[in-house]
Parts: sequence; C-alpha cells; structure tokens
Amino acid sequence: MDISIISVVPEIYKPFLQASLLQKAQEKGILKIDLDSFFSFVEPKERIDASIYGPGAGMLIRPQVVEKAIEGKEKVYGKAFKIFFSPQGKSLDQRLVQEIAWKARDRGHLMLLPARYEGMDTRVEEYYADSIVSVGNFVMMGGDLAAMMLLETVVRYIPGVVGKQEAVTEESFSGPFVEYPHYTEPLEWKGMRVPEILRSGNHAAIEKWRMQQAAERTVFGHFDWLRTSSMTGYQRELAQKYIPHHYCAFLQDQVLVDPTEKKGVSLSTSTGLYDLACLARMYGLKRCFLITPLPDQQQMVNRLFESWQTKGREYDKEVITVLTVVDQLDTVIDTIEKAEGSKPLIIAASTSAVEHAKIISFYDQQDVWTHKRPILFIFDTDNKGFDEALLAKADFLLKPIKGFSDFTHISVRSVVSIVLDRWLGINEKDC
Repeated sequence: MDISIISVVPEIYKPFLQASLLQKAQEKGILKIDLDSFFSFVEPKERIDASIYGPGAGMLIRPQVVEKAIEGKEKVYGKAFKIFFSPQGKSLDQRLVQEIAWKARDRGHLMLLPARYEGMDTRVEEYYADSIVSVGNFVMMGGDLAAMMLLETVVRYIPGVVGKQEAVTEESFSGPFVEYPHYTEPLEWKGMRVPEILRSGNHAAIEKWRMQQAAERTVFGHFDWLRTSSMTGYQRELAQKYIPHHYCAFLQDQVLVDPTEKKGVSLSTSTGLYDLACLARMYGLKRCFLITPLPDQQQMVNRLFESWQTKGREYDKEVITVLTVVDQLDTVIDTIEKAEGSKPLIIAASTSAVEHAKIISFYDQQDVWTHKRPILFIFDTDNKGFDEALLAKADFLLKPIKGFSDFTHISVRSVVSIVLDRWLGINEKDC
C-alpha cells in the first residue's frame, strides 16, 4: 500500500519510519511511504501560511498549498483516503482504526495531512477530508504525533506487516474485551509467581482462564469500551459475572395508596411497581426493596405481590420475585450483607444537587467497582431530596440527571430507567 505523509516538519518522521516493523514493511515492499513537506508545493521564500480572517492571533496553512500537495501525490499514487487531524475530529479508537484500515486498503493509497500553527483553512477539510481524526480532548502543537499514532495502528491491519495476524485480532480492543495478562521467565519475580494454570499444559483450561481474566480486566478497567461493543451471549454472561451485584431501594412514606382515597405518589399504582420490577430484571439487579414504615402499606403491597403470584402470568410471577417490601433502610443493608458477605456500597441517586463528600458521575463505575462490594442504589420517590441522616450513610452521591433545558419534573420510573441505563446499560456503537 502507498502512504503519503505531507507535513510542515517532515524531519521528525525519519527516525520513526526507519524503526521496527515500519522499516521492515518498507524493505519487504509491503508499504511504500512517501514523506514530503508542504514547503515543496510553494515557490522559494513563498509562505505556506496566512493570517486568520477576523479577530484573534494565529496562522493557517493556505488552502492552495494543501490543494497542490494532495493533487500532486494523487497523480503519482492514485486517489487517496485522506486523513486530517483536529481536536474537532472523530475520536480515535480501535473501531475507527479498523474502518480507516479497510477503506485505505480498498483505495491502495492512504494520505496523512497533519497541520501546524492554528491548523488548516476549514474549507480544505470540508472539500478533501475522508476522515478528520482526534486523538483526545486536548491540544498539541501540531498533528504530527497524532499522524504517527494513527499510522502505527492502521498498518497493523495490512497483511504481512505483523508476523502473526492473530496477534492483531486477539489484542486489546479488537473485540469487547481487553487482552488477558501475559507472563514469561522467571517463574517468580519480586514474590509474584506465574499462575499455575499457564504451566499446566491444559490448553482448554488455559483458554478459559484467559477469557475470564480478559473479562474481569475489561469490567473493572474499561467498562465504557465493553458496554459499547457487540457481544455474544457467552461474552455478555461472562462479563456479568464480574460486575458487582446491584440492588436498589425506594424510599417513601407511602409506596401504595388505596385507590378509593384517590391520592398517592409516583409509585402509587401496581403498574409503577411492575415497571420497576421489569427494569430491575432487564439491568440485572438482584433485588429491589420498597421501604415504608407503615404496616398497613406493607400489608397492601404484600397482598398485591400475592395476587400477582397466584393470578398473574408466568412471566409476571418471575418478574415480581425481585421486589420486597421492608420497614427501614437498615433492614435492606442487613439483608444484602447476609446474602453477599459484605455490606453494600450505597449510592444515593438524588433528584437535586446537594453537597456530599463523594459525588460521582455516570462514568465512575471503575472507582466504585474496584471495592468489589455489592452496590445499593437509593432512590427518593417523593422528590423531596435526602435528609442528612441518609446522606451520612451514603458512600457516594450520584449527580442529578440533567437535560439542556431547565425542566426537571419527570416520574420516578423515568429517573430509575435513566440511571440504570447510564450505569449498567449496553449501548452498542459497532452494531
């Protein structure tokens, strides 16, 4: 495959291109890399950049220069798959790498156009770019390091560049799981031994162990990657084994009101309770607790559960088994501790912003799950907020749900749905 790199500072690529697999691929004729400068496409002493229109400092590479560079290389190597680099571009991950690799292989010509200064005239990117890539939400002095990163990742998918192609397909981020741990000699180092299973000679057992290790590493270290990946049924079940058990509890004075009184709150219908049970089953919660200190309300809820168990469909009977009515939060904590062998970490899901020592977001599963304790979500179903006594028991406070508008009046079921989906939901990107 032909690769064109056009840069303001091409000299920084030379040691990079003359090392390791890139050099070997060029020597074998697998890759032909043409490194050139934007200055090659202007007259001597002619500038490649110009001032930005409007207020503000900075210079941009002129569009005529980029045009000459692109068209000059395409006359030699044919139409290219052209990559520009910008913080405004699409974030680079393994999915994007694979997409670029396949498209570049189809074209037979990959062109990298890293900028310097303040970048390039926007019209150039709009006219020529097949992809604009960002390597992260930060700003560097130019796109050359980003171009090197992209080149390193893309050429691994060119046959012959990497000796064993399975090394590419089995590595981290090539599937839903990151790679399993690797070991070599010596057998023991600094008091740490190579796992015995790897020396057993039992290939089936080793493969199973590796898959388990990869799943555990991914759950605790790269859950956002996992939840956006396509998984087989087996991979999903394996990952779920390493996600700490989750529970939820709903706090309110009245969880079910007699319909004849015509008053109630968000969970005051059997439909509301049933929906919560379905949500719990969908997101893999072990149990949901409805907390009310009123004996008559407890009896009413239990009668409702009994009715579902005797008159409901088989599906209803299965769903409702996750619901339990109790009198206080301490009962919930004791029940979970007895079942799990350790006290749960309590996450209070607040409907309003309050002060708390450990406020977390929907991206902080790793910080919570590394404790390897069960998780208990607490929801306030009266929308009154949590009192100080409960907040003192909470290990974490989850930031309130927000939209771009100021409207916040949504049902408890909606809040629970959003929280559970953002925390435990699968949201595939590569489906």
